[in-house]
Amino acid sequence: MNQSYPAQIRIPATYIRGGTSKGVFFSLADLPAPAQQPGASRDALLLRVIGSPDPYGKHTDGMGGATSSTSKTVIVSPSQQPGHDVDYLFGQVSIDQPFVDWSGNCGNLSAAVGPFAISQGMLPPERIPENGFVDVKIWQANIGKTIINRVPITRGQVQETGDFELDGVTFPAAEIAVDFMDPADDEGSAMFPTGNLVDSLDVPGEGSLNATLINAGIPTIFLNAAELGYTGCELQDDINGSNETLARFETIRAHGAIKMGLISELAEAEGRQHTPKVAFVAPAASYTASSGKAVERQNIDLVVRALSMGKLHHAMMGTAAVAIGTAAAIPGTLVNTAAGGGERDQVVFGHPSGTLKVGAEAALVDGEWQVTKASMSRSARVLMEGWVRIPGDTL
Repeated sequence: MNQSYPAQIRIPATYIRGGTSKGVFFSLADLPAPAQQPGASRDALLLRVIGSPDPYGKHTDGMGGATSSTSKTVIVSPSQQPGHDVDYLFGQVSIDQPFVDWSGNCGNLSAAVGPFAISQGMLPPERIPENGFVDVKIWQANIGKTIINRVPITRGQVQETGDFELDGVTFPAAEIAVDFMDPADDEGSAMFPTGNLVDSLDVPGEGSLNATLINAGIPTIFLNAAELGYTGCELQDDINGSNETLARFETIRAHGAIKMGLISELAEAEGRQHTPKVAFVAPAASYTASSGKAVERQNIDLVVRALSMGKLHHAMMGTAAVAIGTAAAIPGTLVNTAAGGGERDQVVFGHPSGTLKVGAEAALVDGEWQVTKASMSRSARVLMEGWVRIPGDTL
């Protein structure tokens, strides 16, 4: 071997599907010392593990799957926060650009944090029953929020197999209840950063669009599908096949980010791909999901489509589902109106892969809406465990 080329280093890692996403999970203590702190070394490591930036958009030389749902990394450690079990840090790795976006959470992978923490021995053994459930209290470090996983245990081990079916996931698995506590994002003055349930969002080339701008789960811009010329029943190819359409949504997203106070100039949106999300809603309608499954109008409250990292998502991001459930619980938002209006503590919505139910507890306190909890069911399964390898000169 030519001595000028460095040997690869190997790092303990676990590849896990959580909800409709999958990512590479690390224990903080297992990372090389330079990557145990935030900064360029950590970002470089995660980019190389995933295989980014990849101008081919395939992630052939990495663990990523070349979609927003599969270009994800998670770092877990015993919690530094009182009353919590573990700290959870999420990194959304750009596919074609050399950066990791730390600006938000991944709701889907949130369901895998508790099981991973248990398997890594981060909870005291006496907390783990022989059979039953264990509640894992997670501090979501990106947004400073609490998440609780209710993890099933069988014979002293995390139960991964089961009969819980989740649209967007091929095979059934064990159900994990996920509670997002006080889900309103702290990045902004309030749950509704403009103080309005519905705003007029002025976008060049679009005119003035009705929009609900909400900080819950993840900052999200909700639009009416009809105003955009859509039905709300679109599938991925209907949106992602057109660069012009994707550019249109990115322009809307950038202007919405400014109105939400997340960025101060349009150019900043390019370096903040993970947040905010942009989604469009419409009243319930029947359609055929991407799997061929028939989604019947009478079984859902509304239809929602959301974009993540510049593309229409194949199902629904977990954090966006929190935003949907929260907005649906507040009369007057576009989401609530599309669902038929009125007060509700849960909503069933149609997405490209099928349906999802999410609940939220909302109340008007001193003139401002507050949500104490949003809940949904997910599943998680370990796909591979061992070590990932990266060239030794990566850091």
